[in-house]
Amino acid sequence: MASVKKDNRLTASQSFLCTGFSGFLSKSVTSPLEVVRIKSQVGTFHCKRGFCQSFLLIYQNEGLRGFWKGNLASCLRLFPYTAVHLATYKKIVHLHMDELGFISQWRAILAGGLAGIAAALATYPLEVVETRLIAQNCRQPTYIGVIHTLSKIYRSEGLLALYRGFSLTVLGAFPFSIGCYAVYRNLDKIWQEPPFRFTPLQNFINGCLAAGVSQTLSYPFETVKRKMQAQSARLPHCGGVDVHFNGVMDCFIQVVKNKGVLSLWSGLTANMIKIVPCFGLLYTCIELCKQVCLYRNGYIISPLSYQLAPGVDQSLGPSELQELKRYLRNRNFDSGESSF
Repeated sequence: MASVKKDNRLTASQSFLCTGFSGFLSKSVTSPLEVVRIKSQVGTFHCKRGFCQSFLLIYQNEGLRGFWKGNLASCLRLFPYTAVHLATYKKIVHLHMDELGFISQWRAILAGGLAGIAAALATYPLEVVETRLIAQNCRQPTYIGVIHTLSKIYRSEGLLALYRGFSLTVLGAFPFSIGCYAVYRNLDKIWQEPPFRFTPLQNFINGCLAAGVSQTLSYPFETVKRKMQAQSARLPHCGGVDVHFNGVMDCFIQVVKNKGVLSLWSGLTANMIKIVPCFGLLYTCIELCKQVCLYRNGYIISPLSYQLAPGVDQSLGPSELQELKRYLRNRNFDSGESSF
């Protein structure tokens, strides 16, 4: 059994901003690896000579700016994605909790998968925009900026083009959830101790391991989805096997027929390398932001440590704590005034 943990010392807006800002920073820092990964999945000429040569070719053809193409769309997608994901996850988990507030690990992971599908549906057009911006050459752009890309795709290809390949997100959610479940089911065997004794470093390694296994299992769906997103008569052929298909099954068949089954995992190296710094920055930044918020709320004595403030009831929520402080200040003021 796994309990759903939440720090009630943070407000909902603080939790949301901590997660959003941390995601923004981690995505921006690891954007070059994301660009290489997506170019490999789409099949541009930059990635035909291997992982290391891809960076050199992108730099030679597009400069440093080429490594941050589509990053704005990716970052803008974070905030609505996080909001929808959290709201949906809480509702699904609440339905499956027992009377003690616990939920099984399998159901928690399944709830995360369903919440991810709902969040992806709400933000999928921005993912299509990210793919189009990365697939093009930024020195000879077809699209200029997020808004221009959205409007151009909508005007020239219709609304459905902004959701092209979404079915693969749904299909990929199942192997992703299975991968997460398989890892978390065997953590006690890996570490030879129960989960409640895991250190922060062990939990970080667990997250990286779960992400690596689950993303590897769902990666073929991700590759085909990116190819479907990139297909456009207005997007120049970039040197891959193809960017234009007659549907999802045709895409699978053409990719396997022309480049073999392993081509469905194109860009996996960049994706695996990205996991550790991305997760590391994400968790580190979330913890730092959380410390700042806890300090502002009055629970800890410094934003640089987790040392608890003396005399503060840590079980109180932020609004309750502020109300208590106002009451004590008013009481001290009144007693001082009468004494005077």
